[in-house]
Order: sequence, then C-alpha cells, then structure tokens
Amino acid sequence: MPALSTKQKKKKKDSKTWYFDHPALDISKAFPQATPASIFPPCASDYYQFADLLTPEEQALRLKVRECVETDVAPIMAKYWEKAEFPFEIVPKLGALNIAGGTIKGYGCPGLSVTANALATAEIARVDASCSTFILVHSSLAMLTISLCGSELQKQKYLPSLAKLDTIACWGLTEPDYGSDASGLRTTATKVEGGWVIEGQKRWIGNSTFADVLVIFAKNKETNQINGFIVKKNVPGLQATKIENKIGLRMVQNGDILLQKVFVPDEDRLPGVNSFQDTSKVLAVSRVMVAWQPIGIAMGVYDMCHRYLQERKQFGAPLAAFQINQQKLVQMLSNVQAMFLMGWRLCKLYESGKMTPGQASLGKSWITLRARETVALGRELLGGNGILSDFLVAKAFNDLEPIYTYEGTYDINTLVTGREITGIASFKPVSKMTRASRL
Repeated sequence: MPALSTKQKKKKKDSKTWYFDHPALDISKAFPQATPASIFPPCASDYYQFADLLTPEEQALRLKVRECVETDVAPIMAKYWEKAEFPFEIVPKLGALNIAGGTIKGYGCPGLSVTANALATAEIARVDASCSTFILVHSSLAMLTISLCGSELQKQKYLPSLAKLDTIACWGLTEPDYGSDASGLRTTATKVEGGWVIEGQKRWIGNSTFADVLVIFAKNKETNQINGFIVKKNVPGLQATKIENKIGLRMVQNGDILLQKVFVPDEDRLPGVNSFQDTSKVLAVSRVMVAWQPIGIAMGVYDMCHRYLQERKQFGAPLAAFQINQQKLVQMLSNVQAMFLMGWRLCKLYESGKMTPGQASLGKSWITLRARETVALGRELLGGNGILSDFLVAKAFNDLEPIYTYEGTYDINTLVTGREITGIASFKPVSKMTRASRL
C-alpha cells in the first residue's frame, strides 16, 4: 500500500478530529419519548400503604431526605457514576439533613430510631446507591464504632465534626486475604512507648482515599486478639489508593490501605474493642442498614419502570398496555412490598432488643436476592435503555452486585442463619482428621 502524502495525513487527522469533537446528544433530545432519571420519578411503590406504619417524625424525615436526593443528587449522579468520581459538592447538602450518626444520641448526632435511620438509607439508595454507601460507611460503621467502643474523650473529640460531615470517616476491617473470614485478619498492632505501631494492609475500604478519620482493626501481637484504632489521615506510613475498574458503586471510592509502621497514640486506641466479637455489636446495626439499601434500590427501579412504561410507545400503544409488561411490573411491586415489610420488622425487632444475628443475616440475604430479581426485571422492561445509566436501571443493576456481596455475602449470611436454627456451624469444610475420627 503506498504511503500517504502529508496532505492526505492531515485530511485523515482532521476527519478524525471532526468525528470525535462532536459531543453526544443530550439524552432528552436523543430519546424524547421517555424522561431520564435526572428528573426523578415520583414514588409509586407504597402499594400497601406502609407509610401508615411510620411515626410522624419518621415520615417527615423520609420526605425530607427524598426531596434532597431527588433535587440535588439525581441530576448529577449519571455523570459522576460514569467518571467513577465522588460528588463532593453534595456533602454539605447531605450534612444539612442531620442524618449522619444515625441512632447515636448526643455529640451533635441525631439520635434517630433504627427505623428512621433505615428509611433515610433507603431513600438515598432509591436515587443513588453510591451516596447511600458513602453515608452508611461513615455513619453506621465508623461513627457507630466510636460511639459504642470509644472512650468518652474520643466521642467528644471526633463525633461532632463527623455528624456535620465536616470530617469524613472510613472503616477498615477487610483485607486482601480475609474477606468472609475477617476474624483471621493479619494486620498487627505492636505496643510501644506511648502508643501502638500498626502494620498491614486493608482492601475494599469505602471512603478511604479521602477520609479524615480511619477506624482500623488489627491483631494485638501480645494477646492475639482484635483491637480497634483511630488513625488520622496523612500520618507517616499510611497510604490509601483507589481501586480502579469497578462495575458497581462506581462513585464510592473504595481503596487499598497500606499501613507501614503507622504510629497510633494510646489515646486513639478504642478501649471497647478487645476481640473480634466486639465488632458484632456494630455489624448488627449496619447489617440492618445494608438490608435497606436494596429496598431503596428496588423502589427506585420500580418507580422508573412505572413511569417509563407509560411514556414509551411501541406498536401504537404505551408499553404499559402489554400484558407481559404488566406482569413483570406487578412482580417487581410484589417484591418491594415483601422486602419493605421484612426490613420494617427487622427494625422493630432491633428496637425491642429481640433481634438475633441470624435474623439480621436472613433479612440482608433474602432482601438482596429479591432486589436482584426486581432490578433484572426492570432491566428487561427498559429494553435498550436498560443498559444506559441515564435511565437508572442499568446503574442500579450494577450497584446492587457489590451490595449482594458486602456485609456478608449471600451464602455466608445464609450460613449465619443456618447455624442459629440448627445449632451447627458449617462455615468451614470438615477436615480430613475429623472425618477419619468419625469413621
């Protein structure tokens, strides 16, 4: 093939530039027949009128959070999700809602009921799951750990600014080699004069790349038990880097944390964390909150499909007029009713002091399973637009996958419930020696 002349090369380059310089059409112009999720649909999923189960305070909070995220988050979420960046511009708006700190009383925290806290979680997730995960990690994991396991001095020092979202926190338990088996973590804490030296690595830690306060769990080298520590950003030896190439919760800044001889003063050791069991009182609340994320996601997807099917027309009729589409929409609605009721009952069990770890695990595992089915049906209903983040469903479809996995995978949570109802733990395979002794 003969070589291109300089003029031909320039013409070829110019044609490429002309092609790539044209921005994509705005979705409302490219597809005017249906409204994108940037203008969020009204809530249409409370078919069994569950609002009647809520107190006036809970209803008011729910509507306040809904208005905020529909107004401030919905218009920008697709852009930030595509870029895998966190929208820091919304942090002051979320702070003004006064929901950070959730159930914590005092120290500038709202002291919400578990139900109110769950409703706020669901309302944020209904519009954007990444933003709800940001709040959940900050509030129901990091802040709650300081509240339940910290000293009075630590609570006074850290909680007020965290409650306003003036400072941001993350929670570091998971490690590269220890996910479901988190109690086996390898990060170590060595006692030295005036404090502790932390060495190890954490992975999948939400908010970690920009957190001001990092709650880190490490194994005490003297006692071989798990201890908790408050680590401040920019301390020597601390490094947090973003995990790239995620397909879900793309706005959440999950990170790898390296702790290389990080010194933590005695005053920042959490006195209430002396074994892995001490993390369970935090996880009991957070697992309930995580169960409400898929409830919110499913609500949002249903609302989006409910509007879309009435706007979008094919064969001379709105999609809502076709029997098979109605059947799928009703199945989605049925799931939302059941998911909400289980989540609500879980909250009431916790508030009455009756909730067991198995009940929390069953709630989280079953609700996420039903949410997966619901979102998959929504994906089918939207056809080609079901793979565009502009119409919410594709984004929700992907965002649900990590939620199905974190705070205990579906399988691990079923085993927690299974242990509780049978009295037999089946987390580890039976060893060869044990099998031999039985024979």
